[in-house]
Amino acid sequence: MLLSGLLLIPFVGSLVLLLWPTGASPQRLRLITIVILLVQLALSLVVVGSFDPAAAGMQLQEHHSWVPGIGLDYALGVDGLSLPLVLINAALTLVAAVITRDIDKRPRIYFAMLLLISGAVNGAFLAENLLLFFLFYELELIPLWLLISVWGGANRAYAATKFLIFTAISGVLILGAFLGLALFTGTVDFNLTPILSERLAMGSQLTLLGALLIGFGIKIPLVPLHNWLPDAHTQASTPVSVLLAGVLLKLGTYGMLRFGLQLFPEAWAKLAPALAIWAAISVLYGSLAAIAQTDMKRMVAYSSVGHMGYVLLAAAADTPVSLLGAVFQMVSHGLISALLFLLVGIVYRKTGTRDLEVLRGLLNPEKGLPFTGSLMIVAVMASAGLPGMAGFISEFLVFRGSINVFPLATLLSMVGSGLTAVYFLLLVNRAFFGRLAITPPSGDAVEDGRLDVQLAPVAPRETFPAIALAAGVVLLGVVPSSLGRISEVATTALAAITALPTGVH
Repeated sequence: MLLSGLLLIPFVGSLVLLLWPTGASPQRLRLITIVILLVQLALSLVVVGSFDPAAAGMQLQEHHSWVPGIGLDYALGVDGLSLPLVLINAALTLVAAVITRDIDKRPRIYFAMLLLISGAVNGAFLAENLLLFFLFYELELIPLWLLISVWGGANRAYAATKFLIFTAISGVLILGAFLGLALFTGTVDFNLTPILSERLAMGSQLTLLGALLIGFGIKIPLVPLHNWLPDAHTQASTPVSVLLAGVLLKLGTYGMLRFGLQLFPEAWAKLAPALAIWAAISVLYGSLAAIAQTDMKRMVAYSSVGHMGYVLLAAAADTPVSLLGAVFQMVSHGLISALLFLLVGIVYRKTGTRDLEVLRGLLNPEKGLPFTGSLMIVAVMASAGLPGMAGFISEFLVFRGSINVFPLATLLSMVGSGLTAVYFLLLVNRAFFGRLAITPPSGDAVEDGRLDVQLAPVAPRETFPAIALAAGVVLLGVVPSSLGRISEVATTALAAITALPTGVH
């Protein structure tokens, strides 16, 4: 019942908050949410303690017949692919609750939606039944739409509607592929069965896999299916951006590995060269688009498009090393992107702007945000893949595992990795170095066209979550075996399902 507990804790907590008396203060509701999420994190750690990293298959399984007529079973399990993502979900949802401040509008609903999303994500990562996965995949859609449309920025309605449309299309394609698999194989058994597709003609396999690739490609997101992401991040509040980038995008990469590669290995092998090129295009486009941004939040959002392309490259190569790199990339990107969005949120709260054409000198030790700037430099170094950071380990494994299979796509992705350093150095140089000043509105007469400022200090409670994330980034970079021992056996078994001949490109 351990895995069911990971669903019940956030779901019951969400229901409790929705039924809580209306007079409760936002601070009390926030505290209750944090306690619930601490319990969820503790149970996740118990699952880690009960997990045998030497076993390749699903563990701690729970299976109960639910709606047998349509093949919907309550089937849960965890392996080295899903366990790290369950942990990152527990940790980052807790971070999102801790950094939530000044929620005066419908706080009960806000915190209930955070818990509902966390439970739905756990369910998606743990589901062993295709329809059960789809139910949890769709369950997070409306809560996230509410978090953007109600508590977002000035243009939140447009961004939330775009997110809703794109994600709805994603769900339709995924459900269509699952139903098509049952239709073409003549079965109503939707329990996760690797290589069930061997009963299908190659044309049918390619069709169903194509639907999954587009569906999950929207969620990741990959170019040109990424259009919803920058607007969603720009309009979302900082806690929602942390959750979106750190956790929810991983539903796409996880689904691509679990249901694309694992269910359709033969078709995957045929499409792998095209997938590798798609990955390289996403990496390069995301990096170049990030360079062109002046809004710090949009820059970080476009960086996610590029960094998620590494996961697709690793999956296309389908080697034990590259797939282990894919898991590292999902976890490290979750930590790094959450840290970046959190720090951008602090800058916006203290200065009222995210515009790189406006901000200067935030590292000023007396009047600026020196500690926030220092943490930003750590996050930037991690995202750029400097040794000693989580980003270096993940990118090294992805490139090392892919270079012999797809040398051209890997080299192009390495160029994109180099561009990461370019746009984040632009961010740090423009916003944090130089004389502390903020460009005033046009028409204000000030010396040198800039207005000297004295920024309010950042309270320790505001930076503690950032410190914890930065510590996680460094710890994963220095002690990668902490994650590698959990996932290595599972990713090696996944790569064994289908092996691409070395040199195919």
